[in-house]
Amino acid sequence: MDARKLLHLLRACVNSKSMKQGKLVHQKVVTLGLQNDIFLCKNLISLYVSCHLYDHAKRIFDTMENPCEISLWNGLMAGYTKNYMYVEALELFEKLLHYPYLKPDSYTYPSVLKACGGLCRFVLGKMIHTCLMKTGLMMDIVVGSSLVGMYAKCNAFEYAIQMFNEMPEKDVACWNTVISCYYQSGKFKEALRYFGMMRRFGFEPDSVTITTAISSCARLLDLEKGMEIHKELINSGFLLDTFISSALVDMYGKCGHLEMAIEVFEQIPKKTVVAWNSMISGYGLKGDSISCMQLFKRMYNEGVRPTLTTLSSLIMVCSRSAQLLEGKFVHGYIIRNKIQPDVFINCSLMDLYFKCGKVALAENIFKIIPKSKVVSWNVMISGYVAEGKFFEALGLFSEMRKSYVEPDAITFTSVLAACSQLAALEKGKEIHNLIVERNLGSNEVVMGALLDMYAKCGAVDEAFDVFKCLPERDLVSWTSMITAYGSHGLAYEALELFTEMLQSNVKPDRVTFLAILSACGHAGLVDEGCYHFDQMINVYGIIPRVEHYSCLIDLLGRAGRLHEAYEILQRNPEIRDDVGLLSTLFSACRLHRNIDLGVEIARTLIDKDPDDPSTYILLSNMYASAQKWDEVRVVRSKMKELGLRKNPGCSWIEINQKIQPFFVEDNSHWHLELVNKCLSYLTDHMEDESKPFIYHFNVETLRF
Repeated sequence: MDARKLLHLLRACVNSKSMKQGKLVHQKVVTLGLQNDIFLCKNLISLYVSCHLYDHAKRIFDTMENPCEISLWNGLMAGYTKNYMYVEALELFEKLLHYPYLKPDSYTYPSVLKACGGLCRFVLGKMIHTCLMKTGLMMDIVVGSSLVGMYAKCNAFEYAIQMFNEMPEKDVACWNTVISCYYQSGKFKEALRYFGMMRRFGFEPDSVTITTAISSCARLLDLEKGMEIHKELINSGFLLDTFISSALVDMYGKCGHLEMAIEVFEQIPKKTVVAWNSMISGYGLKGDSISCMQLFKRMYNEGVRPTLTTLSSLIMVCSRSAQLLEGKFVHGYIIRNKIQPDVFINCSLMDLYFKCGKVALAENIFKIIPKSKVVSWNVMISGYVAEGKFFEALGLFSEMRKSYVEPDAITFTSVLAACSQLAALEKGKEIHNLIVERNLGSNEVVMGALLDMYAKCGAVDEAFDVFKCLPERDLVSWTSMITAYGSHGLAYEALELFTEMLQSNVKPDRVTFLAILSACGHAGLVDEGCYHFDQMINVYGIIPRVEHYSCLIDLLGRAGRLHEAYEILQRNPEIRDDVGLLSTLFSACRLHRNIDLGVEIARTLIDKDPDDPSTYILLSNMYASAQKWDEVRVVRSKMKELGLRKNPGCSWIEINQKIQPFFVEDNSHWHLELVNKCLSYLTDHMEDESKPFIYHFNVETLRF
């Protein structure tokens, strides 16, 4: 049997991937001493590569005395890269360079560049780019396209786009690569622009192109463009594979067009897990946890195994809608099926339990998960803050630092919120120093939280220092600073800052005007308050809410303009019977001893809420101040008849992170005698400050 017959048999084995017959032919080649025949070896390598027997292919290559044909190298190298064996491909290329009489050609470089991209060997890829420029192979369209792909895989998008623009000829593969570059770098509009250019230049988009274009529409929430692409596909009769269909489901879901998402989804003959995930995500964005769970069960019944993405999406929608039972069901599924959750699932579960008020369950998850990622700590800290557990949030922040996990912008935003609520100024200053150390002074969100913390802690000067250093002052930061000035009696500074804000072309909203009205109220600036109330309505078109009217009524009431305030209430049907506003004006009537108006308002309040003792108490006190004792007796008798009692006054202090309440005439406190003794010493000292503060009891006992 000669070499030609063996070659014919080998090619038939390669085409049919018949390993058994191929090995028999290989045996015959060796028996006849033809193991150095270039054509036979090339086909043997192709046979073994096609059957994934790479060691066999390499052994044939290595046993050749003189592999002087470049196609031998190219075949093995292509086999390696096709099966993601990039290291072996580059090792073979390096070996090739030691054969000076062999020159890599336009079939060698695409494999080498693919290996460079797969391993992110950017420097080596650039060196090969330089060699290509010297050899003149840059004109080859496949080589140029491979070079664009290599730069893209190495995340060197600018190089990829520059290379693409310099190519004299282009193919669909390089168009796909450059469109994908723009998509991966978040430039979705550019991706769509190049998609349009590709079609204008006469190139027919393939499945990869269309999938990327539709995904870009989804990211931009551009429903109109997405529908246009979908319509063109239908009109042209383009076959919608699972990739395109899944992208369409995702696009319609993200754009809120669930009807079309369902229609496309139901038309997919064999639904992949990506399609299921896209549909679940679409329902999740609507907050429809019930439909998500129904899809999950249907998916399970159809034999599609959920991925971590599926489970994470389900938990997130349960978290958004605070559906504890459904969330626990998914958690149970993970445990029963021994699924190893990733950081996203763990964080989603903790967030779910916090949103549902189950702090202990979130803590249990946190105890058992790895704590090397900052995101896990962030979820716990922000969860504690949301649940009002501010001491726990700060304690966990300290523990995080001891664990050598670096806090990020989200961490600082959460712990500053905790400091704000506790008015923990010193702790806030400590965190400020950490922010400076980590060069987060340019982060708008962190600096906004820092400004808010100083403002709520009463450190107005420090708040203004932060405000001045803000990289960009948005509406929230202006409003926070105005609120800080107003709530600390610096109304003129608040008004001046408001004017400066308007000059900076920042348009105020209802919250800003609430801060201004409150500032005027604290300082008794009645005319200024009324002016800004009118500006809010007539200039900025903002419809006032109850809180705005509350500031205005309080402002007019404190100034004694009671009838004017009452007229405002009567003119507006939506607030005419608001108990809060009426109570504010009623208190002002007592302050200014306007009994007639006060009695009229009191009657309205009693009609609205006959069981509220505060109205009777205020009315009784108003009569008493005018020495109308008969009326006082009538009101008190009415209270007694209705069985109403005044709620006792209450104050509290925080000691060792515990709240200690004290009620008027409450004799049930455990340390009543000790507290009274302490108050007695304090009173004596206050009456005569020249006397030293002397006590005859154990101070430690007072720590309760």
